Amino acid sequence: MEFGTREMPSKKQDQDSHSAVPVNGQILPTGTVLQGRYMVLGGLGAGGFSSVYRARDLRFPSVTRLCAVKEMLIGTADPEMRELTIKSFEREASMLAMLNHPAIPDIFDYFTDGNRSYLVLEFVPGQNLQQWLDETDEYLDEQKALDWALQVCEALAYLHSQKPQPIVFRDLKPSNIMLDSYNHIRLIDFGIAKLFEANEDKGTMIGTAGYTPPEQYRGEATPAVDVYGLGATLHHLLTRQDPRQETPFTFHERPIRAANPAISRAFESIIMRCLSYDPKDRFPDAMALREALLVLSESDPDEADLEHRLSPKESGRGLDDGGPDTPAATLKAGISQVKPLWIFRCEDEIRTRPAVAKGIVFAGAYDHNLYAVTADKGEFLWKYPTGGGLAGSPIVHEDAVIFGSADTSLYSLQLRKGRLNWQFKAEGPVYSTPAVRFDHVFFGADDGFFYVVNALRGQLYWKTNIYSPVRSTPYVSEELVYFGTEGGQILGLELGAGKPKWQVKAQRAVTSSPKVADDILYVGSSDANVYAMDASSGWPIWRFATEGPVVSTPTLFEDTLFVGSADGNLYAIDITRGRRLWVYPTNGQVVSAPAVWGNTIYFGSTDGSIYGVSARRGELQWRFDAGSPIIGSPTILNGVLYVGAADHCLYALPL
Repeated sequence: MEFGTREMPSKKQDQDSHSAVPVNGQILPTGTVLQGRYMVLGGLGAGGFSSVYRARDLRFPSVTRLCAVKEMLIGTADPEMRELTIKSFEREASMLAMLNHPAIPDIFDYFTDGNRSYLVLEFVPGQNLQQWLDETDEYLDEQKALDWALQVCEALAYLHSQKPQPIVFRDLKPSNIMLDSYNHIRLIDFGIAKLFEANEDKGTMIGTAGYTPPEQYRGEATPAVDVYGLGATLHHLLTRQDPRQETPFTFHERPIRAANPAISRAFESIIMRCLSYDPKDRFPDAMALREALLVLSESDPDEADLEHRLSPKESGRGLDDGGPDTPAATLKAGISQVKPLWIFRCEDEIRTRPAVAKGIVFAGAYDHNLYAVTADKGEFLWKYPTGGGLAGSPIVHEDAVIFGSADTSLYSLQLRKGRLNWQFKAEGPVYSTPAVRFDHVFFGADDGFFYVVNALRGQLYWKTNIYSPVRSTPYVSEELVYFGTEGGQILGLELGAGKPKWQVKAQRAVTSSPKVADDILYVGSSDANVYAMDASSGWPIWRFATEGPVVSTPTLFEDTLFVGSADGNLYAIDITRGRRLWVYPTNGQVVSAPAVWGNTIYFGSTDGSIYGVSARRGELQWRFDAGSPIIGSPTILNGVLYVGAADHCLYALPL
């Protein structure tokens, strides 16, 4: 099943997969081309005055790019009703266009043609949960139900947190919840979703009997409506009792464990609270429900105090230890203050990422020195003075440590004794962290040139005038060198001669360093965007917007891109679609590059803390408070995290 707008028939009722149910007897035949661009390939479903078709976007002739086309028939001749109908459809289009969440399909286009209006949406392969019910006989197990419920809660929490008013979905049920080919939950059919205003006039009741709470029959729509809809959906999935076939509001007469004893009492209790007749007795919104589900997912369901931990006071967002603005993840028990293994103090701020090799930690400071200390105890070995501050990070190549300085030089030192191997002079400060590959060092400078020098002798191999300062760390592939400039360019240079193969322009500086995987380049920009582009040509693939400059270098882990923003957040982005999976907020800017150890993402913030959050859901696992801004990035080796801070200290922290 792909994108749909109604409950799809079961296998017994299923019709020809290439036929849609006609809207008032009218159906678009296969092969119809809309707007000269979208070719109808078949029907996905229909209901009321709308149909959904599977279509191909003809603007991409060399690949088959599928999309879902939702069609609404404007069947009235009354001009006022016609205008009202079109405005309703436009409202759905506008609402989808302003949303950016991995569980919500993208909208690509909107148009009206005669008496029909169309939305062109992301094609979502998979099946909806109603189909899952129709095609299976077994009961849903608790772990899978919890996982699905948490994913739905994350999507609903995103809708409920919209400003200036929350968005209420209003029609949550199994057929409107998709399980895509990656086993990710997607919400579909936003036709009746609406902005909630506390003092609005009561409207018309819309929804689906059995999944709709009593206040919705009175035209009320608050976030608690969606909490009820999710509770009804979970009850249906766990008991296989279709609420549309039962007397409304009788869930309390049909306990979940009576039908499915494998479900824990704690999970049953959470669901039954969602199904309370009075909305005041439910979880107030999806975020509060998600917090209760997280407590359950991380606990033994039979532990004695679990019922207390899931009580209304504990599941709300006004907890004494967190406050209304505290992320749910910070409320987890068992996260204690980390004690450093050792602390080494320099004479000025450390804004760089330490390098660790052969039992030595190397860190550059703004006191103009590169320091070498022992990795096990933090004991001083040597320091090397330069003529300027060190803002680029050191790197280790064989028995040398290489780094740049604001004094316009790139240095290579003996790793163990700190003696000079060679010094290469540029014509401007070197803030770019160098990269070494094929026994050559690649780096940029503020003089507007990009340089390649021999790693053993420091002799120039080639340089290219970029006409803009380069502070980005280059990524070197087999054929191209990639980096950004302070002028906003993102470039791919030929490895052998430094000739530009392609160049694209962001709106502001690209200090973030690119990462390349599977021939896709990922990089951030001070224009507040993260870009994904074809590494061979620079053609755009997707763009992800944050609310602040992105100086942080992205980190790839499995199918997720992790990157910080000056808006104070760490973002987890699905690399296949460029959509947000989760976001973790801090109280400062996140300019450091994240590091991965196990399944945890570690990163610093200018609020003075280093955070460790789970890669899958962004839940806090570990935290260290330095009390001073963390600008540099952490390095992790053998279960120890090394990081510098603005308090002049280099820390070694156990993970």
